Amino acid sequence: MLDLVTDKVQDETRQGEAFSPFANDPNDYRKRFYIESYGCQMNFADSEIVASILNKEGFGATRNVEEADLIFVNTCSIREKAEQTVRKRLTEFRKLKEKKPGTLVGVLGCMAERLKSKFLEEEKLVDLVVGPDAYRTLPALVTDAEGGQKAVNVLLSRDETYADISPVRLDSNGISAFVSIMRGCNNMCSFCVVPFTRGRERSRDVDSIVNECTELFNSGYREVTLLGQNVDSYYFNDEKNNTIITFASLLERVAMVSPLLRVRFSTSHPKDITDDVLHTMAKYENICRYIHLPLQSGSTRVLQLMNRTYTREWYKAKVDRIREIMPDCGISSDIIAGFCTEEENDHKATLDVMEYSRYDMSYMFFYSERPGTLAQRRYKDDIPEDIKKRRLVEIIELQNKLSLDSNKKDLGKIFKVLIEGESKRNSDNWMGRNSQNKVIVFPKGNLNYKKGEYVTVKVNDCTQATLLGEIVEM
Repeated sequence: MLDLVTDKVQDETRQGEAFSPFANDPNDYRKRFYIESYGCQMNFADSEIVASILNKEGFGATRNVEEADLIFVNTCSIREKAEQTVRKRLTEFRKLKEKKPGTLVGVLGCMAERLKSKFLEEEKLVDLVVGPDAYRTLPALVTDAEGGQKAVNVLLSRDETYADISPVRLDSNGISAFVSIMRGCNNMCSFCVVPFTRGRERSRDVDSIVNECTELFNSGYREVTLLGQNVDSYYFNDEKNNTIITFASLLERVAMVSPLLRVRFSTSHPKDITDDVLHTMAKYENICRYIHLPLQSGSTRVLQLMNRTYTREWYKAKVDRIREIMPDCGISSDIIAGFCTEEENDHKATLDVMEYSRYDMSYMFFYSERPGTLAQRRYKDDIPEDIKKRRLVEIIELQNKLSLDSNKKDLGKIFKVLIEGESKRNSDNWMGRNSQNKVIVFPKGNLNYKKGEYVTVKVNDCTQATLLGEIVEM
């Protein structure tokens, strides 16, 4: 499961510095589209694919939803709260349609297949429903919807990777970019909808990935995040060179684009991350020392119900191996409170593994039963919500302590930091991240640095979420 970016509405049409999809002259495009994205990083990357496809058909992006001819919501089904938020926004967009007849509203992504009939027929909230493997058909579907027809394509593909489409960087700071390396997932975790909404796993052509990263670097980007539901299972048969490309070898090839290009990735499945990957990370300074390693539960019994295919002991051994090969590696996690049949000792086992792993941060939720998953079919969602919430609070409180402890250990240390932009709270400060993915805020001073450059920063103070420092000359 990829990191959840947000539960809130994201206006995915903010202008990037390296490329702007927004025309200064309204006549440059015959129609305008607006996209909001929810959920994981893959959804945000997919919205950039959609923007590219629509741009080529003469549709321009807009920041103002009220002037849009096409309104798209790229949806997430990972939790019930995300679906509720999407439904609320669709209701609001229906009111916009009443004010501006002819406006089309579409649902993209993970909610498309499961709720297509409800959205189109029962509630009449949308005009188009398009699944994550059907974005190439968007222009034709828009034409159908304009003619009053039902415009639906939620077919999943065994080979679609959009490898030949150059994404339009809608939500970009001009420094960091997402690069999708694979789609779908073969892991059948019992709580997860991804295998049903995104289909089977397939890896993208290695040359297309390296070429995209190279083009980004040449355009001024200095960091890429390689995306997949489970990046460690990347596997591509490079027939031209008679070579099998694993995730470790892909990492190496991307790292070799330039030593000035930072490389991150998300997400890893504990069962698949190999020593080859860890040694490759240790070999290249520009591959960031940070791994998102979802735990979900610290109880072996619950992990078995989740179909996670590892035990608590195995997970802890993987954490040990990461720290053995890269002592300075940052680790974060996903944790679910209150999964089916979870008892108090199972919950305490989760807290125990959290303390053992010393996570820098975590994405933490209480269990939300998703229709169509294995857990929904096999198990009863039998933990009362008040107990789920209480356990989640305890998990959050522990993680807050672990995050602060982790940051305190960095006091006095010096890190290489990529400047990503000005601090949101104070334009006199820069903000960036170190290799371990920690945010560092530091004064600009009189030094003539700019966004996209690397600086060395000494950490003098910290909060639970942020390191505070100053630039030092080395």
